[in-house]
Amino acid sequence: MQKNITRILTLLVLLTLIPLAAEAQKIITYEAGLGRRDKRNPDTWILCREVRAEHEGMVLYADSALMNTTHNDFTAFNDIEIILSDTTFIYGNELYYDGNSRVVDIWDDTVIFIDGATILKTDHLSFDRKTNKAFYNTWGHTTNAGDTLDSQIGIYDATQREVLIYDRVVLRDSASRLETDTLLYHVGTETADFRSPTYIFSDTTTIYSERGSYFTKQRYALSTKSSFVKTGGRTLTCDTLHYFENDECGKAQGNVVLFDSLNNVTCMGHYGETNQKTRSSFVTGGAMVTYVKDNDTLFMHADTIHVTNNKSNDVERIRAHYGVRLFRHDVQAICDSAHFMVPDSNLFLHHNPTLWQNAQQCTADTIVLHTTSNGVRQADLNGHCFVIERIDPEKYNQIKGNNARVHFADNDPVYADILGNAEMVYYITEEIPGKGTAIIGVNVGVGSDMRIYFQRREPNRVVTYRDPDMRTYPLSMLPSEKKRLEGFSWRDEQRPHSKEEIFK
Repeated sequence: MQKNITRILTLLVLLTLIPLAAEAQKIITYEAGLGRRDKRNPDTWILCREVRAEHEGMVLYADSALMNTTHNDFTAFNDIEIILSDTTFIYGNELYYDGNSRVVDIWDDTVIFIDGATILKTDHLSFDRKTNKAFYNTWGHTTNAGDTLDSQIGIYDATQREVLIYDRVVLRDSASRLETDTLLYHVGTETADFRSPTYIFSDTTTIYSERGSYFTKQRYALSTKSSFVKTGGRTLTCDTLHYFENDECGKAQGNVVLFDSLNNVTCMGHYGETNQKTRSSFVTGGAMVTYVKDNDTLFMHADTIHVTNNKSNDVERIRAHYGVRLFRHDVQAICDSAHFMVPDSNLFLHHNPTLWQNAQQCTADTIVLHTTSNGVRQADLNGHCFVIERIDPEKYNQIKGNNARVHFADNDPVYADILGNAEMVYYITEEIPGKGTAIIGVNVGVGSDMRIYFQRREPNRVVTYRDPDMRTYPLSMLPSEKKRLEGFSWRDEQRPHSKEEIFK
């Protein structure tokens, strides 16, 4: 009884193992018009005329072949076609297939691997049926939709529908060319991921990145490391870049620098955008713009800065909003918003502006500064204008009125027109031999309108119009209430004394 039970169990085990052994040793089946055994190797059949072989769902056609029945491998020649599925095919001229490892090696001047709409061409291809991956290392060319990929080495994953390529990689779409060293291309989404220095070239732009993705269907590039895009004379660099080639616009984040080499304009900030169609750009978040002209540099800081170009791609206007502070060696200012008209070098300051030039401070509702390569040419102070010049901590020259226009030559005031409710307090000085300059009196006066002529930056002559009331006081006789005009406010602590102080 015990022996019978043992025999039954042994038989059940053997019956269980038989399918596994058969599964592990599936033999390549074949048929051909003609066939004979190789006399030198009886294990090999020489096949020709419409050779057909099949192994585990793969069907192969060739003109001739060698079938080794012992090793379960197959060598085929001429007009080879391999059918892997309804949509996956391989074509070549010479093939070796190992039925045990299930690896296809195929050669030709042009081996063609087709997987749906994806076509891979090379001169030697290895295809591993277990992993469903094709490999080449002698240069390959892949096409998918409107994209083409070239590289020295490549792996195509038919399951994931991905192409991983190395060494002199080039990806082309309808209007651009990508060059890199390593690339992962997703067939379904037509997206390329890269992790090495990469350039994307088009007719109008060059994009550089060391990590990111390129969506060829949308023509959209995402860069997350060492990014820049160059268009004509403009270069945008940043940490993270989004660039839309169809719309010719980009968005940048982190250490943003927009440099216009044609116009010597640089914008910096934490976030920025540029649009070639509208010829406009802006930066925000600790934003600063520098404009260089005639070896002189204007530094301007604000929350947000816009730059607009004209049709000739020359910078036309620079606009700054919220917390504006600017510095140039000959002039400094603060206000809430400003814009600089580049062609005529006019600077407009709005909303509580304060302007400093040398020892003078100007305030008004709006200030317009007309500049040239030689410095300030004219200053227009519109609405509640107030001009103050410091003599010492206790003494200040002052001009006040509804509006004022100050004319300059070589950066020095020549004359000033005070229009409407003009008032002034001006200290009179005189050169005393051996003692230098001394204050000898104070002019205090009002008038409907007033013109003040300057000589060596000091009032030389004052002309008042309509209802003038002018008085000259000895310095010791000046009433204390006359020392300050109503609304006096000296703001030197707010003045940026260097380009670094515009961020205070």
